[in-house]
Amino acid sequence: MRATAHVQVENEWVKVTEWRFAPGAETGHHVHACDYVVVPLTTGKLRLEDGATASEVQLTSGVAYARRQGVAHNVLNPNAFEFRFLEIEILTHT
Repeated sequence: MRATAHVQVENEWVKVTEWRFAPGAETGHHVHACDYVVVPLTTGKLRLEDGATASEVQLTSGVAYARRQGVAHNVLNPNAFEFRFLEIEILTHT
C-alpha cells in the first residue's frame, strides 16, 4: 500500500507536501533531489529502509528535522494508526 501525498504549496523556491501513511503504507524507494525539512503531525514511529539497512525512528508531533539532498530510502508506517507529516523541500537557495 502506498502513502498518499497532497501538495499544499509549490512555487519556484519551495514545495510543501502533506504525506499520509495508513498502517503499513510506504513511499517506495526514492532519492531526495533537494534539501528538505520534515514536520511530523503525528507522534509515533517510522521505519526507514535504505536498501542495505532498516531502522525505526521515533518522531514527535511538531518537532521538525532537516536533511540534505541525496538521502535515498523507503519510508514505512509500522504503527497501528495513520501517520502524517509535512515535507518542505527547498527548491532554490537565495
